[in-house]
Amino acid sequence: MNNEDQLKKRISELESMNDQLLAELRYLDGLLKEVGFEEGLATLKSAAIELLEQDEDQPNS
Repeated sequence: MNNEDQLKKRISELESMNDQLLAELRYLDGLLKEVGFEEGLATLKSAAIELLEQDEDQPNS
């Protein structure tokens, strides 16, 4: 197998992986919306950042 064939095979593998990841993200986004995160992943990300910032503001015990 020459270098060009190897690169085409790798591109195909990466495209397949990308498709799988996009499908998983869409599924997760839908689940999050169903359980109350109004904008799905975007809302979850904001909530996580807010929690981390609150944790940073708390003095250590």
